[in-house]
Amino acid sequence: MSAVKHATASSNSITMRLYTAPDHGVVGAVATAIADAGGIVTGIDVTDSRHDRLVVDVTCSAADAEHSAELEKVVAAIDGVEVHKVSDRTFLAHLGGKIAISSKVPLKTRMDLSIAYTPGVGRVSKALSEHPEDVSRLTIKGNTVAVVTDGSAVLGLGNIGPGAALPVMEGKAALFKRFGEIDAWPICLDTQDTDEIVRAVELIAPGFGGINLEDIAAPRCFEIEARLRERLDIPVFHDDQHGTAIVVLAGLTNALRVVGKSIETVKVVVSGGGAAGTAIVKLLLAAGVSDVVVYDRNGTLVAGDDSLSPAHAELAAATNPRRVAGDLRAALQGADVFVGVSAPGILQPAWIAEMADQPIVFAMANPDPEVDPAEAAKYAAIVASGRSDFPNQINNVLAFPGVFRGLLDARASEVTEDMMIRAAQAIAAVVSDDELNPSFIIPSVFHPEVHQAVASAISGQ
Repeated sequence: MSAVKHATASSNSITMRLYTAPDHGVVGAVATAIADAGGIVTGIDVTDSRHDRLVVDVTCSAADAEHSAELEKVVAAIDGVEVHKVSDRTFLAHLGGKIAISSKVPLKTRMDLSIAYTPGVGRVSKALSEHPEDVSRLTIKGNTVAVVTDGSAVLGLGNIGPGAALPVMEGKAALFKRFGEIDAWPICLDTQDTDEIVRAVELIAPGFGGINLEDIAAPRCFEIEARLRERLDIPVFHDDQHGTAIVVLAGLTNALRVVGKSIETVKVVVSGGGAAGTAIVKLLLAAGVSDVVVYDRNGTLVAGDDSLSPAHAELAAATNPRRVAGDLRAALQGADVFVGVSAPGILQPAWIAEMADQPIVFAMANPDPEVDPAEAAKYAAIVASGRSDFPNQINNVLAFPGVFRGLLDARASEVTEDMMIRAAQAIAAVVSDDELNPSFIIPSVFHPEVHQAVASAISGQ
């Protein structure tokens, strides 16, 4: 039987509980059948053995839900095997949510209660009413971030609403804890009205040291962020915009080191004029890039085009000094860098050959990039994407935990463009000269130094 080829994904992992005949050879037949169907067996455990049957848990990776069902079917077809139940490991991990609150103080005795709660807590509350500047020091406010969404632009799924967005916001909170030692909490708002979102965040702000806006669609996200920054005395950071921009600048800084080009002289094409694209462009310009062309679905943005939205008109006014008009292929002629935060499959690999010598391609649309990274690598000197199964993953997790750690440590009231540039430089600097090469321009999110380096760069410590 010839093997069926599938691209497996760790996020599509299932465990099948099997009742089999008391023959350990059956287990081998199960493993072979899964492999022939394109799955990858990652674990086999005999959980019970009797004279008349074995109980076996088989864990395997599949490409998607349809492929998982196919693997279940081929296993069930084996003589002597009964599939008792199938568990999706991703859904199991989300049962009951992924985060929890725990107490930092003991609550075992009457004395413990009198200190942590009444009457002792009254003394602290009275002191804070007299000295409100101490709230961050004496409460969770000093180490707590609100992860706020309206569910309008969740991952690559679009406008799926606040309830469906909650697992993503929980995950974000878990990442804050893991990489920044920050207590974050998901706030999913049941409104997509700009005024209501702004007011809701204003009302909850006293309990938080920072606001992380997440998965809010453009152009609404721009106004929400601007108004909150103006009204609040704590930092407001839209990670989809600024986290992405920081990591792109970090990766580009090191990519230019590899190919020996200067950030001041390169020509950059950014595909996508939404939240992420706009933030990337603004940060690249602040970092010294002088020639950026923005391509959106209707063509390149050119100043003076009356058909542009206000947000795109503002972006066009700051970019495209050569007034390049036309489609993406036209924009790429002679360009040094392509940065994609737009849509899958819009960049033909052969067009990369029409770019400048040693072109750099960052194709970051998720889950499917603007160009297949493997195909792009045939023409480009350096390729990066948002995917974990290719080198050079541009991952926001490199930025936001350290950014907020630094902001909270410094008791900062805002996040500035200069801070973001310093954060990008810190991420880039984690990759040493000895490590730097076309397949390693950006550190792993698990690098032990990266988040502290970002935090120090933000706080100035």
